Amino acid sequence: MHPGLPIGKVPADLLASHVYTRLGARRGDVLLHAGFGEDCAVIAFGEEAAVLTTDPITGAREDLGWYAVMVATNDLAACGAEPVALALTLLLAPGDPVDDLARVMRDASEAARALGVEIVGGHTEVTGGIDRTLAVVTALGRARRDRVLRSGGARPGDTLLLTKGAGIEGTAILATDLEARLRPALGAALLARARAFRDRISVLPEGRAAAAAGARAMHDVTEGGVLGAAYEMAVASGIGVRLDADRVPVLPETRAICAHLGADPLGLIGSGALLIATSDPSRAAAAVEAAGVPVAAIGEFTAEGRRVCRGGRAEPLVPPTRDELWRVLAS
Repeated sequence: MHPGLPIGKVPADLLASHVYTRLGARRGDVLLHAGFGEDCAVIAFGEEAAVLTTDPITGAREDLGWYAVMVATNDLAACGAEPVALALTLLLAPGDPVDDLARVMRDASEAARALGVEIVGGHTEVTGGIDRTLAVVTALGRARRDRVLRSGGARPGDTLLLTKGAGIEGTAILATDLEARLRPALGAALLARARAFRDRISVLPEGRAAAAAGARAMHDVTEGGVLGAAYEMAVASGIGVRLDADRVPVLPETRAICAHLGADPLGLIGSGALLIATSDPSRAAAAVEAAGVPVAAIGEFTAEGRRVCRGGRAEPLVPPTRDELWRVLAS
């Protein structure tokens, strides 16, 4: 029996031994197969491709429907695909499931409408063994076959760009779920600004802009934060990366909340930020900024070796064993 695992993503070695070796029949019309660091499948349909992804939302208690839609469609955006439809599964905890159902569907519909996406079905049930409602979204997008991007497309010498900043989603969740704990030290105004990070979760604008500007690969920042996402992108590409932690943008609200809670912003769940690998950083950055999204160069892909530099010192880049969100909420 494998020893107990921390809450969060299953480690890469277990995925390699128990998941990626057991994927059924391999089909020729699947253009992008399951693999570490790849969040989407790509399936051929003539000159176009269907892009599929699925995501659970387990960290947020408030705005569950909003996060479910935004996080799933972000995976599509990172592939250069346009979101089309969503299938939403809701597992409702016993207690007051009707209110939960109404709230989650209201938020999901608001998010889907904002993105121009239809919720086409799913599954809803009240189930035991959980203490709060959980949501799982399967999202479908479309793209031209020759324009689909993947996480594993980076090459040595490519610049690594990051949009917005570290810990966007985690900042909003912590400001909401720990408001009573944070307010005396940080004040209501800062927490209100931090909760509003919820509205920055989508990476569709920068995904469209970077893809049109010739991005080589993209990967949205989720659990494990910037550290985990950069590592996943390098592993998926089969190359190395040098991440300059001191150049990663950290917004003031994120910095204040993380400092108070003793958390590392670079290891905090970060939906709302997009990693972009590009051989032409000036062109990609200009396109993203023209879409109204801030962007910064935070590193470079290398032929080998995965390193993170902090304060002039380099150390191995390894994915966090536990997202900072889970560690803080458990403390």
